[in-house]
Amino acid sequence: MLIIGIAGGTGSGKTTVVNQIINELPNEDVTVISQDSYYKATYNLRYEERTKINFDHPRAIDFKLLEQHLKELKQGNTIEQPVYSFAAHNRTKDTVKTHPSKVLIVEGILIFSKEKLRDLLDIKVFVHADSDERLIRRLRRDIQDRGRDMNEVLKRYQETLKPMHEQFIEPMKEYADIIIPNNKYNTVAVDIVRTIITEKL
Repeated sequence: MLIIGIAGGTGSGKTTVVNQIINELPNEDVTVISQDSYYKATYNLRYEERTKINFDHPRAIDFKLLEQHLKELKQGNTIEQPVYSFAAHNRTKDTVKTHPSKVLIVEGILIFSKEKLRDLLDIKVFVHADSDERLIRRLRRDIQDRGRDMNEVLKRYQETLKPMHEQFIEPMKEYADIIIPNNKYNTVAVDIVRTIITEKL
């Protein structure tokens, strides 16, 4: 199994890059796991308390479970991947049965921030976009897809997203094997990643 990590700031275009990579590969050969599924369960907190959690800090992620699941898949075992609700700010009771495949793509803003997790990744890709572009994308996504209000999104960006990006995400570029500038459609970098995958397979 080839494990590829795709990191980058919020709204950098990681999902677009993932889709561009897997577009050319047979469905049965690729599994995608999102770091977002591994936010820690907070059933002990009221909704109002959960909305105040800093979800852009590494401590919000259940890295131990994510690492365990990657190891399980690498050994050829099926896992029960958690399901996270952005509307409830909490993990749901549901899980998704996830089977091992030839290529496993792990995507998320903080996946390079833990050494044990980095060590499980065969190829590390960092998607870069400038801060204005990332803010615009984040605004659009959180308002349209996650039912947030504009003031809430901007407040969160200023108080947590931006400082967390500068502290935990941007410095992780140094661990990347490939950096993809994603201010525009970047076919060359994506083609290089696809070529590496094809060769490894």
